[in-house]
Amino acid sequence: MARQSISFTPPNNDWLNQQVESKEYSSKSELINDLVRQARKQQAQVDWLKAKLDKAEKSGFTEDGLLEIMARSKARFNAKL
Repeated sequence: MARQSISFTPPNNDWLNQQVESKEYSSKSELINDLVRQARKQQAQVDWLKAKLDKAEKSGFTEDGLLEIMARSKARFNAKL
């Protein structure tokens, strides 16, 4: 595993310590890795949605605007989860 040295602001460090102290996570490293996994999953969802929006806009299939297409695509994506 890659080893990194990072710095936290006092409020963020306090929150990290609280999570470990509450036994939610066994270490800060475990918590940070979980947060990164969540961010990567969220980015994958955003990328998927952008691809769907681009495809819809380029297809000329609808007269709906960006917001309508995005809302419909997001609802379909969430239904699959």
